[in-house]
Amino acid sequence: MIEPSIALFGESFEEASRVLEQLIEDTGAQYALLVDRKGFVLAHKEALWAPRPPALDSLATLVAGNAAATKALAELLGEPRFSELVHQGERQGLYVEEVNDLTLLVIIFDQNAPVGRVKLFGKRAAGMLDRITERAKVESSAARKRLGLDTEYRESASALLDDLFGDL
Repeated sequence: MIEPSIALFGESFEEASRVLEQLIEDTGAQYALLVDRKGFVLAHKEALWAPRPPALDSLATLVAGNAAATKALAELLGEPRFSELVHQGERQGLYVEEVNDLTLLVIIFDQNAPVGRVKLFGKRAAGMLDRITERAKVESSAARKRLGLDTEYRESASALLDDLFGDL
């Protein structure tokens, strides 16, 4: 089973939500999401006036796949990475900013939100989200160890299940 790369909970989740909410206010965007590179939505906010959102899980999965493909394109061109993507249609736009190795910031905006403003505030929000997710990565690792959910636990549980059920 695929699991998210990082888990935001408690204060980390609240901080990330506040950053996304402020981002929507600053840019006039409709939606802001923090997603991991596996395609999981970690946090999201929407403007009160925004129309019904798209399927966020599908959107996150497609954005993660697009980011992986873009990373491969950058490497083909001799670049270490492309840190941002902008897709603009007639009425809607999508801005994706690399937060760090684990996460991406996704902003969905319409023609009323200038793309320059979205990019400017998106970069600022990505910096704040980077600090939050790095701290959350350390916190979730420490929490797993406190709960005994480290490698030793997994290996002993796996061995116990093998003993109980054998090779089925």
